[in-house]
This record gives sequence, C-alpha cells and structure tokens, in this order.
Amino acid sequence: MAVIRHPDSGLIIGDPEQFPFSEADEGLSEALVETALQDMILSPSGWRGIFVSGGDEECAGESISAAHKIILAAGAKVFAAYIKGLPQNRNTSKPALIVGMDTRPSGRAIADLLIRVLVAEGCGVCFAFITAAPEIMAYARACGVHSTAAGFVYISASHNPIGHNGLKFGLTDGGVLSAKEANILIEEFRSFMAAPDRIPRAKALVLQADPETMAQVYAAAPRIKAEAYEAYLSFTKEVVSGQARTLASPGSGGILEAVAQGLQATPLGIAADLNGSARTLSIDRGFFVSLGIGYHSFNDTPGLIAHRIVPEGESLEPCRQFLEELHQKEPAVLVAYVPDCDGDRGNLVIWDEGTQCARCLDAQEVFALACVAELAHLVWTGELRYDTQGHAQQKVGVVVNDPTSLRIDRIAQAFDVALFRVEVGEANVVGLARKLREQGYTVRILGEGSAGGNITHPSAVRDPINTVMAIIKLLTIRNQGEKPGFFKLWWDRSDQAGVYQADFSLSDIIASLPAFVTTGSYTPEALLQVKTRDHAVLKTRYQRVFLREWETRKEQLKTRYGISDWDAACYNGIEEKRGITRFGEARRGGLKITFTNPEAQQIASIWMRGSGTEPVFRVMADAAGADPGMERDLIQWQRCMVMEADQATD
Repeated sequence: MAVIRHPDSGLIIGDPEQFPFSEADEGLSEALVETALQDMILSPSGWRGIFVSGGDEECAGESISAAHKIILAAGAKVFAAYIKGLPQNRNTSKPALIVGMDTRPSGRAIADLLIRVLVAEGCGVCFAFITAAPEIMAYARACGVHSTAAGFVYISASHNPIGHNGLKFGLTDGGVLSAKEANILIEEFRSFMAAPDRIPRAKALVLQADPETMAQVYAAAPRIKAEAYEAYLSFTKEVVSGQARTLASPGSGGILEAVAQGLQATPLGIAADLNGSARTLSIDRGFFVSLGIGYHSFNDTPGLIAHRIVPEGESLEPCRQFLEELHQKEPAVLVAYVPDCDGDRGNLVIWDEGTQCARCLDAQEVFALACVAELAHLVWTGELRYDTQGHAQQKVGVVVNDPTSLRIDRIAQAFDVALFRVEVGEANVVGLARKLREQGYTVRILGEGSAGGNITHPSAVRDPINTVMAIIKLLTIRNQGEKPGFFKLWWDRSDQAGVYQADFSLSDIIASLPAFVTTGSYTPEALLQVKTRDHAVLKTRYQRVFLREWETRKEQLKTRYGISDWDAACYNGIEEKRGITRFGEARRGGLKITFTNPEAQQIASIWMRGSGTEPVFRVMADAAGADPGMERDLIQWQRCMVMEADQATD
C-alpha cells in the first residue's frame, strides 16, 4: 500500500506497512529501558523525555530509541485501559481516541507506535496528524458533544528542545486530564513498567495491531484533520466573542461586530513567526483574514524549525526584526506573535509608538494585557456590573499560577474581582477555575502569567489566537456614544493619572498597566541546578537561611525599598496556603515569600519551584515600579539563599 500523504502540505502522514522494530532494537536491555524511564518527566502537564535515538536533546532525528518504544507502548496501553474503565465508556465496545502531534521530527514514529497499541487494545483511532494543541482539544470537545470520541493523546514536548518529545492525555472537556486523574494514569504506567516482563509485553502490544485497521486509520487522517480544523475555527469564534454567554444589551451588537466596526475605522494587521510549528497547518491565517485583519507570516513551512522553540528572549528577535521591517511598509501592522512547537502559547512583539521601533514584550506583560482585555470584555457585555459604590455585583474570579506577577493582583483589585493562585501547571489553573465555576464564579480569564499567553473560557488551554485577539479587542472596541470602549473601562477602573485620550495607541495601553519588573522564566537568573532531590528538605533548610538573612537585611530593605514585613505561602496543586510557618510544607510545589510596605501593600515577592517538565529548579523575583534595581537585588539574594540551602547539611 502506498504511503499516505497530507493533501495540502504533501507531508507523510504514515505508512501502514512499516515495521515498528528494527534489527537494532532486538538487543534492547533492561538497563537501557530503566535509564530511559528514570529520565522521563511524568506530570499532569505531560510526559516528556529525549525520545530521539542517541539521546541528544538538540538532535532533529526522526527515529526514536528502542527503550522509548517500550515506554510509549506502555503509555498507550494504560491510557486505553483508563478510558475503557471510565463509567461513561463501560458499555462502549470500541471507544474512539483522537491522536495528534506537533511538528517535531520524531512525532510520526511516536504516533505510529501509539496508534498500533490503541488499535491492538480495541480502541477506535482518529488520527488528526499535525494539529496545534488547542485544535486537537477543540476537536475532542466537539466530538465529545456528539459522543463520537472518548478522549485524546497529543504528541508534543511543548517548548522543550527539538530532541525531546512527550505525551499529553485528555478527555472531551477541552483540556488535559486533571491533576488527580493524571496521577492515576501515571501510577498505572509505573505499575506496568515495574513488571519483570515489561519488554516482551510492550513489544507484543505493538505487533498485534491489525494491518487493515491501521490502513483505515491512516487513510481517514486527511478527513479527520479537516474536521479538527473546522471544529477549532468554530470554537475560536465562540471563545473570542463570548457568544455562548450573555451578549451586550439589545441592539448594541456583539464582540465580533464591534471588532469589525473598529477595524473599518482603524485597519490593523498582525504578523507571525510560526517557526515551523503545528500552527503552520492550523487556522491562523484563515481566522484573522476572515475578520478583516491583515496577516503576514514567515517560517511557515511545517517542520522547518528555524530557531529555539521556546518563545522567549532570543527566540523573539527574528520576529521583532520582521515586524520592524513590515511596519515601515504597512503601518497598520502593530502586533506579532511567536508560538511554541505545539502552538498553545505565544508571546508577543509590538510596534512601540513611543520609541518608534518594534520591541518584545515579556511574558508577564502579555498576560497582564490579556487580563485587562478579558475583564473589560465582561464589563462591556454586562456580565460584570457595579453598584453605585463601584463594587462588583457578580462573583468574578481570575486564576493564575503562583509565580504570576503581583501586577495581576492590582488589575484584579481595579475591577473588584477575586484573584486565586495555584501551583504551576495548566491542569492546576484549569482545575481550580472549573471548581470556582461550580461555586457560582464567572472565570473568563486564567493562565500562567510566568509563561505568557492566556486561557480564555470556554477554552481550557492557552492559545496565541486568543492572546492576540485580546489585544485587538482593546485596540478596536472604542467608545460608542455613551458606551465606553475596553481601554476606557480599564482607564476609569484603575484611577489613571492624567486625561484619557480617545486616540490612544497600543503603547498607551501598555503604559497604563501596573508597573512591575519580574524575572523572566527562561533568563539565566531564573534557572538553577540543585542536588537536593527532596525539595521539602531543601525548603526547610532554605527557611533557616531566609530567617537569618531577614534579620540581617531587614533594615536595609526597609530603607532602600520600603519593605517592612513578609508572608510565606505554599502552592500544591490547586491548594494555596498562606501564612505558613514551615516552608517544607511546599514539598515539590511552589514556595513564595511576599513582601509588604508599612501600609501592608504587597510590593515584591521571591519564589521557587523545581520544574515538573524540565530538569531545572526555577527562582523568580517580582518588584513594583519601573526601576529594575529591586528585582535585580532580590533575584540575586534568592539565588544565593537557595544555593546555600542546597549545600547545607541537616
């Protein structure tokens, strides 16, 4: 049978007759499997490792190691069993699962292994081929509504280097598994991998797939991909407009109508460095052009990854240069974005009217802009209203991760909405938001400010389209007679100094944000290597160091920065505990110390947590004001304290 190709890109979808094991795989030892297993990172946010043969994380090879084939077979086996065991699927003879991947070269070999095992385990498989993470999740959601699928497996290592890859698991609620359910799956996987016959069992699973069924799965892939595209396009319009929710007052029109009117008055264009990511085969161009927004992209060939995958720091520089050149020719182009490989996050580059050049926004700025836009969205539509004293009449919340800047606290206070923090991890912010909605809260905006991008309900995953559209709503939905536009709503609620100008620019919007300087998550200052494996022990040692240092430095901190007191909090999953007296309670979760001034206002913080998806220990500092001096002092202090704790003995 001929190799199946994608009709638009010509890329190989799969070969149902390829043999999954080579002669080199026959000599696989238990030691190699154990080493690969120990190097895997298993978390609710995803399972990740260096899958490519040879183990070089910067290798762009297509083949995967024999040990990782065993790991993949085990992962597919336990997920199939998990799906079959859910109450809603117990009477289903052949539950269907969607499989998709990003553009990493190793993705197709991984997909083939997964599909073979899922078929052998009696599952139906819908292969969506290269699909952005928000796309496969929107498709799973749509399929769940029509009871045509039970869940999905997505092949990606997100922002990790190109030699990495991994798996994300989810049902049909539009997001990844909750932390609780993901941990159940991880335990089942560990149990399988602890068995003495794990290698022959895993190999047998791969080889049991029916060839005819495999051929049918691959032949149907172009249709499945087209269905996923359409489901995502429709869902994105719903997310951006909020049309599944209460619209504005009768006769005033909805969000998309207001955007269209604004674009007629002030045309806008956007640019994108797609960096060969899954977004190269997604809805981006079609969606923006359908709204009347000019769209310009480069590095838009799927799989041709031109630079570092993580959309931070140096990875934004090619896009900055592209925007700067493009704006000179087309002044309407003001915003550009760069996604990661699976396309669920994207950080921004903007044209700065003040400096007359393009500049990269840091992740915390991007998230702050999205929060302002989406809270203003609720006010504009009437979903968030105020009494005569300016107090919110509805229960509205914002959910963020623990290293998100305190600037979001200021934004939430301005709109008089509640702010909730959880441990790092998309599953945690989504999980708490769902819980809050059950308690009567409206939670439209949530996300991980430290990583940029936002999750806009009803979506349950970050999406650069929603991030860009938040900016576009701020720019285009302006005052309409007596009805204030988005930026005016924020201006009034935040007690801005000066006079509101109706002809504001994007630079004016950014300048109106609460001023904070925050350590970037991917800067050298944020990354440490620690030898202490038990992070509860590390944080207990750190407490002793911090308390000693506080007594030594508190007068200096008060004189120089106005810091007069502190409070410690820990974050484990969706649980926040403030005022803790034992730092070790944070265990492997986040530990944050927040500093206050004599008026009890929060003005700075320091934070720490070992990454769940990368082999690094992260630290951060966040400080009010535009002067970077306090942040620089705090992050260096934090680094020294953590390293001293790591080297200490009990």
